[in-house]
Order: sequence, then C-alpha cells, then structure tokens
Amino acid sequence: MLASLVVGFDVTILSLALPAMADDLGADNVELQWFVTSYTLVFAAGMIPAGVLGDRYGRKKVLLAALVIFGLASLACACSTSSGTFIAARALLGLGAALIMPTTLSLLPVMFSDEERPKAIGAVAGAAMLAYPLGPILGGCLLNHFWWGAVFLINVPVVVLAFLAVSAWLPESKASRAKRFDVGGLVFSSAGLAAMTYGVIQGGEKGWTDVSTLAPLLGGLLALAVFVLWEKRAADPLVDLSLFRSARFTSGTLLGTVVNFTMFGVLFTMPQYYQAILGTDAMGSGFRLLPMVGGLLVGVSLAGRIAKAVGPKAAVALGFALLAAALFLGATTDTDSGTGLAAAWTAAYGLGLGCALPTAMDAALGELSTESAGVGSAVNQSIRTLGGSFGAAILGSVLNSGYRGGLDVGDLPRRAQDATRDSVFGGLAVARATKSSALADMVGSAFVHGLDVVLAVSAGLGLSGALLAAVMLPRRPDDRPGRPGGRARRVGDRATEPAKSQHEAEDAA
Repeated sequence: MLASLVVGFDVTILSLALPAMADDLGADNVELQWFVTSYTLVFAAGMIPAGVLGDRYGRKKVLLAALVIFGLASLACACSTSSGTFIAARALLGLGAALIMPTTLSLLPVMFSDEERPKAIGAVAGAAMLAYPLGPILGGCLLNHFWWGAVFLINVPVVVLAFLAVSAWLPESKASRAKRFDVGGLVFSSAGLAAMTYGVIQGGEKGWTDVSTLAPLLGGLLALAVFVLWEKRAADPLVDLSLFRSARFTSGTLLGTVVNFTMFGVLFTMPQYYQAILGTDAMGSGFRLLPMVGGLLVGVSLAGRIAKAVGPKAAVALGFALLAAALFLGATTDTDSGTGLAAAWTAAYGLGLGCALPTAMDAALGELSTESAGVGSAVNQSIRTLGGSFGAAILGSVLNSGYRGGLDVGDLPRRAQDATRDSVFGGLAVARATKSSALADMVGSAFVHGLDVVLAVSAGLGLSGALLAAVMLPRRPDDRPGRPGGRARRVGDRATEPAKSQHEAEDAA
C-alpha cells in the first residue's frame, strides 16, 4: 500500500509545481511538455522488463531497488537547477514507478488466497486513490510555504517507510525456473508501448492527423504486432499468449482499462471545475475529492460480501452500473450547482468504483501463477495504462471541443481569442483583464458544458463496462489446475501448496 501510495502522489503533484518551475527554471512550453512526457515514456516502456526482473531475481529485491530509485529520483527532481536535469530526473522517476507498479501487483496473486486477494487488491487500489486528493492538499500546503522542489520531497518519507516495511515483512518470491531472457520480446514490447504512448501524447497536443501523431502510433502498432508474432515462435516466450484465452484474465484486464478511462473523466475535469468555477485553490480541490475516496473505501469494504452474495459477474456489473449512474448525475452540473451535487455524485462514483474494481482486477490477477506473476501483472498494467493514456487524450479532446463550441469571442483581439480558446483559466484571465463579467459567464458556461459532455461520455463507458462484465466474466472462477495461468501459490510461512477454493476442497473430499 505504501509503495502504491508513493506512485500515486507523483501523478498529482507535478501539475501544482509547473507554473513556479517554468519561472524558476526558465522552461518553455516544449520543456514543460517533456517534464511530463519523459516520465510517461519510461514508465510505459519499463513495465514488462520490470515484471521479468521480478520473476527472475525475486519480487522483494526488485521492489526494494525500485523504492531506492524512486526516492533518489525524487530528491534529484527537488534539487534540479535546469530543465535538462529535471527531465533526466523525471525519466529516472518513471523507471522507479515502472519497477514498482507491476511488482506490487504481482505479489497479490502470489501472497493471498482466493478469499483474501480481492481485499488486498481493494487495499492497494484505495491507497493509490487516496494519493489523488492528498497530493494537492499536501503539495498546495508546501507550495504556500516553500519552494517548488518541496512537493517532490513528499515522496521521500513515504519511500523510507515503504522500504523499511518491505524489508521487514514482505516474503521473497520468484519463479522456480529462471527463463532465458527473451531479448526480442523485451525490445518489441517496450518499443511498441513507448511509441504508442508518445503518439497518444502528441495526439492530445498536435491533433490526431498530424504526422508526429500518426508516425509513432503506426510504428507502435507495428512493433506490437511483431511482438505477438515473435512470441508465437519463441522457444521460451516472454509472455504466454495463451493467458489471453482465459476469459477471466482478458475480461478483468479490459474492465480495468474501462475504469482507467472513466477515472480520467473525473480526475482531470473536476479539479479544473473546483478551481475555475467554484474559485478554490489546488488544496481546496484536493479536499473536495475526499468524498470520492470515502465512497471508494466503503465500496471496497463491501465488494467481497456483494461478490459472495450475488457472484462476481453480477457484483462487477452492479458496480459499473452505479458508477455510470453517478457520472450521468454529474453530467447535469451547471454553473450554479456548487459543491453539494459534486460531493454527492463523486461519492457515489467512488462507491461504484470500490464495488467493481477489486473483483474485476481479481479476475485477471487470480489467473497468474507464481512462475508468471511478474510478467502477467506487467502485461495487465501496461494495457490498462495505455488505455488510460488513450482515455486522457480522447476525453481531453472532448472537453476542448465542448468548451470551444460554447465560446463566441469574435469581438476580442487575436491574442485574447487564442488565450480564451486555450483553456478556461486563460478565458477567465482575459475576462478579468477586460473587466467583462459577460465574458466570464460565457467562459464558465462553456467549460461546464464541456465537463458535462466528458462525464456523459464517461458514463457511457461505465455502462459498456457493466455490459462487458455481464457478457465476458465467468459466473465463478475456473479453479481447475489445467486452466491458463495455473494456480497462484502463496509464499512465506504458508508456503508451497496451491490455495484451494471451497469447491475444490469439496471435490477433493
């Protein structure tokens, strides 16, 4: 949970520090973009190699090394004196995150029984979600009293605690047989994921028809297609592609990707709504995300009981249906709605998320054996992350389109028009400079319209998740030893035997 929390912090704190960093480091727009992109590309490219390292050398060792890298990179970010050194430090931070995430996930199917695993997944997911409001709250407090580098120092004490906890309490686990390194698989998968991610980033910046978008997207698709062909012919493949024949793994991974899509719709738009429309600062917007985390924690605590009562298929479908209903309610927001409506629907969204996510993720992670937990978790995380990147770009374009469609700024000077169309904050700045309340009202209304469209699209994705769960998820896990992926084994002082479900024990009796 601590390792997951520290990666979650980094997702939120950079955006707080960007204005001060641009001024202090003299960064232009291209450099500011690379502050984000350098982390994202290394993170995307590094996850599958990280899973291989965990399976081969031990997941505890890799997680300890990852925490050291992440802590040192955080210090380097805080102490950077130029854009170039900060970009290098962010790339190193991305490497640490790439090692942490799949390694953390790979421990869950290895350490926990079928009954315990959804609770563990919910706890780790809850820790990651808690970072979203805590990041702006703590970061905003630090920025009010210290220099911009202080926000990156948030990671350091959490890393130290995580390192001590992992050292003391985490049992070691790794594959019993060290496979040969599939160099071709590593190269093609990493290159493909990095290229696809870069193409998505460029799509959000330059448009989807620009050559700088299409070239990496097509190159990434080609690399991933070659990866699949390579794996089919490899004597000792990096990824056992038969895992995708498991309905549980495939549906669980796809459902996790849908969750990432909808989460972007909430976490990207709502802080802007709180700050631009309700007039809060970053710290205040963090506090207003707490109802979502509260709903998530309640949902996680109920998920196991709901799945036991109605079955995992119905439990996940119900969770996604609640999630979608909450988003549809959020899509009724107008400029006079205030905090009450936002708190109500984000709490309901968190509740649906908490009910659906642990059971859906358990479907995927429960298919992984001790031999392949690292690579399997990395594949799951890579697909979800790439899906989230597409969600960010697509929903970002939807927001921009809805916002700009509600503007009529033909009477403004050219520079003022560009600033107003660029973002809601630019539009409000122009309204303040021109002392035009009518322009401010139009900008606010246009942004809220774009917000409603994004939430409605996200709600539609939530309904697709409910349908996907109802169609693809098996009614109950197939626990027979011959299924793809094999049985997960537990480690530590409960070490060696496969964890048996209740109906396996009844069959044995």
